[in-house]
Amino acid sequence: MVDVGGGGAGPGCGAEPGRGTAGSRRGAPEAGGRKIKLVVQYDGTDFCGYQRQRGRRTVQGELEAALARVAGARVVVRAAGRTDAGVHARGQVVSFRLPPQSRIPTGRLAVALNSVLPPDLAAVTAEEVEPGFCALRSARAKAYSYTLVTSPHPSPFWRRFALHWPGPLDLARAEEAMRRFLGCHDFRAFRAEGSSARTTRRTVLCFRLEQEEDRLRFWVEADGFLYRMVRTMVGTVLEVGRGRFEPGQVDLALATGDKGLAGPALPAHGLCLERVYYC
Repeated sequence: MVDVGGGGAGPGCGAEPGRGTAGSRRGAPEAGGRKIKLVVQYDGTDFCGYQRQRGRRTVQGELEAALARVAGARVVVRAAGRTDAGVHARGQVVSFRLPPQSRIPTGRLAVALNSVLPPDLAAVTAEEVEPGFCALRSARAKAYSYTLVTSPHPSPFWRRFALHWPGPLDLARAEEAMRRFLGCHDFRAFRAEGSSARTTRRTVLCFRLEQEEDRLRFWVEADGFLYRMVRTMVGTVLEVGRGRFEPGQVDLALATGDKGLAGPALPAHGLCLERVYYC
């Protein structure tokens, strides 16, 4: 394992998560019921992203439909982050109010939801939280991973969850590039168009690389992420590792905000939201 940053998560330089608010802008959860924090996992392959979209299958849409069946009324959920189409989650967090008439015990909520959720979406844990808790606004940091399969041939077992990368990769050069992302910087060069974030400053707390058999996993923790920031960061590290960029190009991209100095945003299917940290 190559570790180029501390694993502890916490607040950085006052940054906010990217892409605006998670969840619906229509309506609001019904007031007066229990406030719930729910951890969910999903295989993002067959979803058109997290956020509800008319006529499309989304994580939010499926989750709210399942909650309506279990709770007996419409429930609106807000997530710690909106994931794109094809992006997975092992530790997505959503919050919502159960309607006052719902009598299902909090401890049974995850089990009840899993009885009606589709097989590519699962509730992991549910707990009652303070009324002011918000999965998005209360989050202090998030962790994402990006996975590569480095075998000469593609893996049918990992094709939905990892990018096939058979090319050469100098791990020492990759490690040097990763170190340069640590700390508080302006990440506008690593943001794709479409972000609604008010500021592009973020603090990267940890950026490490783990190797297991024919797989490489990049792990990134930060106090917030811009649209496609992780995929572009890892894409830039790969360009350094294959010799196309020098490690110092990361510094230049951070200093100037020039998107032309950053690498490509890698495909969505290698990315996974691993964990959301709260105080």
